[in-house]
Amino acid sequence: SGAAPVSEYVALEHGEHVIALTTLEPESLGLALGTRSGTVKRVQADHLTSKDAWEVIRLDPGDTVVGAVELDTGDEELVFVTSDAQLLHFPASGVRPQGRSGGGVAGVRLTADASVVFFGAYDPREPGLVVTVAGSADALPGTEAGSVKVTDLAAYPGKGRATGGVRCHRFLRGEDLLRLAWVGPAPARAAAPTGVPVDLPEPDGRRDGSGTPASGIIDGIGSGMSQRRTDKAESP
Repeated sequence: SGAAPVSEYVALEHGEHVIALTTLEPESLGLALGTRSGTVKRVQADHLTSKDAWEVIRLDPGDTVVGAVELDTGDEELVFVTSDAQLLHFPASGVRPQGRSGGGVAGVRLTADASVVFFGAYDPREPGLVVTVAGSADALPGTEAGSVKVTDLAAYPGKGRATGGVRCHRFLRGEDLLRLAWVGPAPARAAAPTGVPVDLPEPDGRRDGSGTPASGIIDGIGSGMSQRRTDKAESP
């Protein structure tokens, strides 16, 4: 069947982008959200049914929602990846659900000038992959392919919420940040800005190893349809 622009269903303000779809079924365990500044929040479905549009998290000035995901079992691990190549995962059960007006709690501890580039959730009973793409902060977006690394998620030990995580990508000369990251079930797929597939390297057994030159500029990563943009989170 065909598709339709999301703007036909959701009124988006300037600078807003859709980052997730979710159900509002009464039995749903609700959403988990992570922000650029490292905040995490859980909000249950019964807090999200009073009107057509609502804020799902109270954001501090300058903060944005990086990722949002509907929880299936409550046993998922929530995972952050930061721009300085730190990965942190911890149980979703350790985050107490809040109402719509809640601002969340500390999710990952950030170093100076670092920010979150990925937030998501995964089933710890299933094998997963970590894909990271490094580059230079001085390069214009879309002008360098950078280096890409694929690692088995099992290589990364869990740590407590509000800690700093472990290194997931060692920068090569000229690299100083992660431009893109993704964590999820295998197989991982990558795409260029045009939608053309980009080949990914084989998994690297070194959790803090460096990447290899990407075969093309990577704009999105996922196990199916991917999304890398941030949002102000006016609606789910």
